[in-house]
Amino acid sequence: MAKTLPKTKAQIIAALAEEAKITKAQSKIVMEKLVALACDGSKREGGFTIPGLGKLVLEQRKARMGRNPATGESIKIPAKKVLKFRISKAAKDAVVPPKK
Repeated sequence: MAKTLPKTKAQIIAALAEEAKITKAQSKIVMEKLVALACDGSKREGGFTIPGLGKLVLEQRKARMGRNPATGESIKIPAKKVLKFRISKAAKDAVVPPKK
């Protein structure tokens, strides 16, 4: 089986335009607005959900001890905010069917 490359932004815009029967310019605006909504929505406590695909959430990661792989020396990793994407069950089951 040959490995396929991920779709480019232009290919996604073209496919969306063809499927929705709109122009590529309109499709580009829709995609850019969706990205802007996702970025803005993920900053809030509830996150941003795309039904059937998943949820983009901002989480606080605790400070912890780590190890420098080059020297083996212990280092303190500070607390920080991280952005995570949680795949919905429907999307996961569509790509990787559940085992019986």
